[in-house]
Amino acid sequence: MATVLYTIAIILGLIIIYVIISSFRLKKAVTNLTQEEFIKGYRKAQLIDVREAKEFESGHILGARNIPFSQLRYRYKEIRPDLPVYLYCQNMTRSSRAALFLKKKGYNQIYQLQGGFKTWTGKIKTKN
Repeated sequence: MATVLYTIAIILGLIIIYVIISSFRLKKAVTNLTQEEFIKGYRKAQLIDVREAKEFESGHILGARNIPFSQLRYRYKEIRPDLPVYLYCQNMTRSSRAALFLKKKGYNQIYQLQGGFKTWTGKIKTKN
């Protein structure tokens, strides 16, 4: 019984360490912006929606370009590394992962919409 508890404690400890390291890596890779801060800068940057095409077509921030996270590994060169990159997805999960990927590829000016598209109250465009 003690061995099982010891194993569980080690696994939980490793999970906690992983979460802490991941959050530090994310903080170094991307700057979270409120909607107001995001609006101030995204028109002078590359606005990338990393949601899937169907999500994008159902509604996206005006001026956004769709590069789904599932395709980012193959399409990241469509994003210029010398200009700021503004990312968003539905709730920050995919945009966070996209930011980490782009950071590894040498991108340095990476920003993401805090709360994701689900919290967006600005102008949107739908495909109709």
